[in-house]
Amino acid sequence: MSADKDERLPVKLSLPLSYQQDLFHELRSEDELVVLARGLGLLRIVSNLLHSYDAAGGNLIVIVGATDRENGWIGEALAEHAAVSASPLARGLSVVNTDVTNVGMREKMYARGGVFSVTSRILVVDLLTSMDPLFLLQEATLMFVSDLLNPETLTGIIVLHAEKVIATSLEAFILRIYRQRNKIGFLKAFSDSPEPFTMGFSPLAKMMRNLFLLKPSLWPRFHLTVKEALEGEKKADVIEFEIPMTDAMRDIQNAVLECVEVSMRELKKANTGLEMDDWNVDSALHKSFDVIVRRQLDPEWHRVSWKTKQIVNDLTVLRGMLQSVLSYDAVSLRRHLETILAAHAPPPGSTRQTQSPWLFLDAAHTIFDTAKRRVYTGTSEEAGTLHGLPDGLRPVLEEQPKWACLAEILEEIERDVYFNPTIRDDSNGTILVMCGDESTCRQLREYLQTMHVRPDDHEGDESGREGKQDMKPSAAYMMRRKLRNYLNWKKDFAKVSASLFAENQKALNGSTDLRRGGESYRGKPPPNKRRRVRGGSAAASGPSRVTNGSIQITEDQASHVAELLAEVRPTRAEANQKHEIAADPLEDMEDYYELYEMNDLVIIHPYDGDMDEHVLEELKPRYIIMYEPDTAFPRRVEVYRSSHRYRNVKVFLMCYTGSVEEQRYFSAVRKEKDAFTKLIKEKGAMSITIALDRSVEDPQEKFLRTVNTRIAGGGRLAATAEPPRVVVDVREFRSSLPSLLHGRSVVIVPCMLTVGDYILSPDICVERKSIKDLISSFKDGRLYSQAETMGLHYKNPMLLIEFDQNKSFTLEPFADLSGSTTQQDLQSKLVLLTLAFPRLKIIWSSSPYQTAEIFEELKKNQDEPDPIKAVSIGLADGEDPTDQTFNQTPREMLQKVPGVNAKVARALVLEVESILELSNMEEGEVSGLVGGEVGRQVHRFFNRSVFDD
Repeated sequence: MSADKDERLPVKLSLPLSYQQDLFHELRSEDELVVLARGLGLLRIVSNLLHSYDAAGGNLIVIVGATDRENGWIGEALAEHAAVSASPLARGLSVVNTDVTNVGMREKMYARGGVFSVTSRILVVDLLTSMDPLFLLQEATLMFVSDLLNPETLTGIIVLHAEKVIATSLEAFILRIYRQRNKIGFLKAFSDSPEPFTMGFSPLAKMMRNLFLLKPSLWPRFHLTVKEALEGEKKADVIEFEIPMTDAMRDIQNAVLECVEVSMRELKKANTGLEMDDWNVDSALHKSFDVIVRRQLDPEWHRVSWKTKQIVNDLTVLRGMLQSVLSYDAVSLRRHLETILAAHAPPPGSTRQTQSPWLFLDAAHTIFDTAKRRVYTGTSEEAGTLHGLPDGLRPVLEEQPKWACLAEILEEIERDVYFNPTIRDDSNGTILVMCGDESTCRQLREYLQTMHVRPDDHEGDESGREGKQDMKPSAAYMMRRKLRNYLNWKKDFAKVSASLFAENQKALNGSTDLRRGGESYRGKPPPNKRRRVRGGSAAASGPSRVTNGSIQITEDQASHVAELLAEVRPTRAEANQKHEIAADPLEDMEDYYELYEMNDLVIIHPYDGDMDEHVLEELKPRYIIMYEPDTAFPRRVEVYRSSHRYRNVKVFLMCYTGSVEEQRYFSAVRKEKDAFTKLIKEKGAMSITIALDRSVEDPQEKFLRTVNTRIAGGGRLAATAEPPRVVVDVREFRSSLPSLLHGRSVVIVPCMLTVGDYILSPDICVERKSIKDLISSFKDGRLYSQAETMGLHYKNPMLLIEFDQNKSFTLEPFADLSGSTTQQDLQSKLVLLTLAFPRLKIIWSSSPYQTAEIFEELKKNQDEPDPIKAVSIGLADGEDPTDQTFNQTPREMLQKVPGVNAKVARALVLEVESILELSNMEEGEVSGLVGGEVGRQVHRFFNRSVFDD
């Protein structure tokens, strides 16, 4: 299909800024990789580019790598463009996934043309079925019909999130198939994350090779065209508020940073052979630091000590704790810390040293003690009291400093609106408050709704005010309610945590019962008795230490907790407050619901990437409050303000001074700038890539490649013009192996196989297992049935155990083998498997690359497999292959349920519409479908309580 004629048609675009227009004309003229800074409107440019092709009609364009939210954004934008341009040929966006489309529907949709967003797993199968004109995947069988999606019919492909396209990804596989069959169609890739393009040696050149592109186009914020467009006539007014943290918040943050620093120092000490120049506190604030550390340790993961593994997990917890100090209120932070301590503490009565190393530091004591003192405190007796337990508790309920600042900003806005009631532009008087996540949004909504509520009969609380000070905003009502919920919550916390721990121990160790060790922990404390427990309680005297030096929280006296709960009981004013509505039947809507006046709205919304552009365009806010800093959102405001000259925007930016929030913000901006600088340098020094057309192969080379030279034992020299072929189960396209096989000039035939994953020849069937899948297959017994069926239908059944190329080529149990093998060990199970099935061959592969080489060797001197026969093997007599469902996710979930094997799963799929329906069925109904014992297991699984042992 040609796209030249659409350039003559009038198409109305929504690209008001100069850099957007320049980038659009570049993309229309040539193929390139576009790396755009965050917040500069990537999806807007993509949607306008797609509309220019869609409005012309007669095009078939595929979008690869789009998320569900991006599909919604692009779909709405294309529909809006089509309405504005009045384009009769525009079809809009069609999303193709297994939930709404089958093979027949997809074939008809592709034939009509248009813009399609297709998941990578479906698209690679649809493209592969057209590589060989004899074969097409029709649901689960192969039928002799026309091509499903011929790459030659594609007008072009749009790739989003190009930073994720690596050599072994499905996206790179798709682009290789497309470029082998289609040399004239366009190919354009987009990304708004420059940092991944700077990791490794010549990362940009490698990425361009994976994308089959020759030209990169870089658009940072400091690009001259972008700078002139965003810093034009009128800029948005930005007022920054540097808010000091409270002493308690600063103490907790410094203590957590000390724990992070000590943990990283221990990592460096224990792993001296790794490259750790970038391992510092500043880099630890970056969101991808956990991934970087784990990636470096993965090749040696089986050799590192337990302490190193624990520290790597602790870094994630500590980094999350840094954010919690700034975003959570005092009570929620206290609850969060208790949950962390309970999760990291060893079981009651256990002598194993399984606690995290950071819990042994004095800084950990500071964290838990200071967090407690922000909620409530007590006066310790001078002597005679065990461990200094308090004789009374009183609430403190420290408020977040940003709350008062937010109230002051709203008052300032109210004064501004009062003195300037007439809006001199076309923006609304809406106030938009932007937060980091939904939990912060809920917190601010409750605070703004209750900040003028006073507990009228509450005395003695430090959060109370008298006289004129009562008019100032306060979070007393909200914090008292949270404290009441917290005190009620911790009554059940010990029971829940003990039950979950016992369940995990049973699964891991096969233990029969842990009640004896956890009885004292689960039970309620005797009245007026003091005892020590780990985990879920708030200590009035702060955490203490046991003999091994670890943190232990001392539980409050029951009488003191009761007094504290009575002190914060709901007052008359609090009882009169309207509670949040959990479920509204929407009856009598006309009496209670109406459209709000936009000038009176205060909208609290979390940062949501490119979706924030919709929020700005729809609300047209006059005031924007950034409750938490974000690198991309100020640029979105700049783009919004520059795109609408007659709309004034006033921005208030709030940030804690000297906090990790501020440091993380500046670090993200600096990393993005450094990444673009490296990309610009690499682009200037990058050599010209000459792409070889591998689809045009020399006839002599092609003949030599198909000659079978293995003539030992009386064999004869033979040659065949038929290329090597491998039948692959469609579920195997989650791995990179089909892509690597295709790269070795092997024809991939996707099928829905019942037996095996790869059919190399009429006699060779291979079941591929990763280490994780191997362990789960042994656990549920699935591997034994798979080995049995392979042995029944194939002469040479094989089990392929494939390791990750970035991880160690060893089984961890082998490295730590203590001498005595039990049936629970993975290696002993492999021995029992080979004893039970002597003809089963086990292949060990260190990576998918080695697997591709092994398959190539196994196929030598072998006949090519028959796809139709491979699909029919394993099906019951009279069973139609088309009964196999293409969407395998619910079926795979179903096979994880106790008692459900392949046969039971097939029966349930035919009788029950969804897993939701199965979970709501009675035991008798399930038993009527699959039998009594299996029915009881399935019903018990879906109806088991978390409190049960």
